[in-house]
Amino acid sequence: MNTLRRAFNSERQPQAPGQGATLVALNTDLSTQPQAEGAAPEWVELIPAGPAITGRDGRFWLFDELSQGLVVDAFTTRGIDLAVDWEHASEIKAPNGEPAPAAGWIDQLEIREGALWGHVQWTPRGGAQVATKEYRFLSPVFDYDPTSLRIGRLVSLGLTNKPNLFLTALNHEQPTPESTDVKISAALLALLGLPETATEEQAVSAATQLKATATAKNSEQPSLDRYVPRADYDALTTRAANAEQALATHQKAQHTATVETEIQAALTAGKITPATADYHRAACSEQGGLDRFRAFVAAAPVVGDASGLENRKPNEATATALNAEQQAVCAQFGMDPVEFAKTLKSQEA
Repeated sequence: MNTLRRAFNSERQPQAPGQGATLVALNTDLSTQPQAEGAAPEWVELIPAGPAITGRDGRFWLFDELSQGLVVDAFTTRGIDLAVDWEHASEIKAPNGEPAPAAGWIDQLEIREGALWGHVQWTPRGGAQVATKEYRFLSPVFDYDPTSLRIGRLVSLGLTNKPNLFLTALNHEQPTPESTDVKISAALLALLGLPETATEEQAVSAATQLKATATAKNSEQPSLDRYVPRADYDALTTRAANAEQALATHQKAQHTATVETEIQAALTAGKITPATADYHRAACSEQGGLDRFRAFVAAAPVVGDASGLENRKPNEATATALNAEQQAVCAQFGMDPVEFAKTLKSQEA
């Protein structure tokens, strides 16, 4: 979330909680909350159902499913209860070192039909003042994203007797006789897909439609013909992987057999020598190597005539006398192994 702005309600101009912060809020009438006779309510509505929260001055905040999750997660992560004070003392007096006692503590949050509700543990003095209607209204302090206007976290709550639903910049009542026009946030209008000239009625209508669409989507059941059981999916994936591996192995074996056939044919034709056979095998294993080898053999001259030894029985003495390299030399240069062996013997003598 971007740099947040803070929203709360008070009768007087407060100190801003942070540089560039804008302070606004909503209020809850505690006398309308469910409660036992003569007692303060245990559960109170803190933020009404969204997704668009509208103030009387026409401004909006977004309290959609994402916002609900952010608020609840922030409360859970914080790990301590939220204070309910008098007249937002926690935000106004406490920063100046003045006392800011608690009238109660919010120890649990719930989302009920899109609205945020909180469970309150009242202090004796706070509970008594609410029960006897000495204080009737509860004003939440929340932070929101100034770009998307999405509420991000609940900060505290204040008991007040001067509820303000006009939601001016600092959220305390200020008359504005010079202008009665409602100015709707351009960012919110863009979010709702409306032009900057849209009226308040059009914005409310679009927000209502957005809420209805979200509710309808949440109630949709996925079509089962578009899904398969996980076990079947895993089995098909394994079979496909095994098939690909088997095909690759078969293709490699075929390629190796073809290369060997081509090498032997080139050796027989005298286009290559035995000494270079391994080199050509390695070259044929590369991409396009077999085609290049075939082109080479087709254009290459004969570098070794057939020795004619393939139909002769090896002379035991000669085979013993000549090593593999000497026999390869005979084959490459068309020499008679017997005569070559005699030559070697004569040289040794």
